[in-house]
Amino acid sequence: MTLDIQHNRAAQRFEVEVEGTLCVLDYTLAEGGMAITHTLVPPEAGGRGVAGELVRTALDYARAKGWKVAPLCSYADAWMTRHPEYADLRA
Repeated sequence: MTLDIQHNRAAQRFEVEVEGTLCVLDYTLAEGGMAITHTLVPPEAGGRGVAGELVRTALDYARAKGWKVAPLCSYADAWMTRHPEYADLRA
């Protein structure tokens, strides 16, 4: 499945619609860094790797900006632990 994840800068979120269901990753910015505060994939869109792709997209964006990331969301924290290639971003 190819996801068309959009960056909604005004809302400070990454979002994608999966079969009519909105899936989101919310973040905040402070002092040159990003804090991932919430990841939501409703059950009807679950089991497809959507949450992981939202996290990966947010982390790739942070890396391109030179930011550190605080994964305050438990899912984002666990995802970063499982993907050591992103360990350098952890705040």
